[in-house]
Amino acid sequence: MTDAIWKALADPTRRAMLDELRGMPKTTGELCDLFGHLDRCTVMKHLEVLVHCSLVVVERRGRTRLNHLNPAPLVEVVSRWMVGQAPSLLEAAARLKSIVEETRT
Repeated sequence: MTDAIWKALADPTRRAMLDELRGMPKTTGELCDLFGHLDRCTVMKHLEVLVHCSLVVVERRGRTRLNHLNPAPLVEVVSRWMVGQAPSLLEAAARLKSIVEETRT
């Protein structure tokens, strides 16, 4: 699932859709209006990718699809990635601190 999330985030249109959903859920029609340069089929395909990796959860209300942002998978993936990067980030921060302190003296 991790690869699917990174793949979904690699596309700028999908990132923009997630940004739009951050404030509040939107219907598929509202997303189509916001992304008017894309046809409905293309918007649906982007949403399908986001739903597949659980970044978007769809609530059906009759014929209407209400799309909700689900940040949990993203938080999990980024947290896991950051834990692996923590030692090198701490080393880089320590080196930067040393350089700044040397420059001040």
